[in-house]
Amino acid sequence: MTAATVGIVLVSHSAELAAGAAHLAAQVSGGTVTIIAAGGTDDGDLGTSAAKVVRGLSDAESGAGVVVLPDLGSAVLTVRTVLEDHGDAESVLLADAPFVEGAVAATVTAAAGGDIKAVAAAAEEARHVRKL
Repeated sequence: MTAATVGIVLVSHSAELAAGAAHLAAQVSGGTVTIIAAGGTDDGDLGTSAAKVVRGLSDAESGAGVVVLPDLGSAVLTVRTVLEDHGDAESVLLADAPFVEGAVAATVTAAAGGDIKAVAAAAEEARHVRKL
């Protein structure tokens, strides 16, 4: 039996942005990590959806916890509200990380078997990786 890996939920104001970042991160991990895109509103507009975040948390959980990466300020507020109502501080961590780079770093670390704290830390450390 394979050990559970940390799941990742990407919360964006744009369904397309969340799906694209999830697709990129999944390619990097070879599809070994559950990455859920929770982007846009329930009716397909720009914005965030608490219901999508709740579903994402449930769908991403495999027993090792879930790291959530939001894109912009109000996405953070949506996630925090959900976590107040549905969260477990031990099994869900909100990462303060760049969205795309953090998603990739978190996914690589999760694929390598990192625990929830290591996955969140990898996402947050991506802020310091220089591109040039």
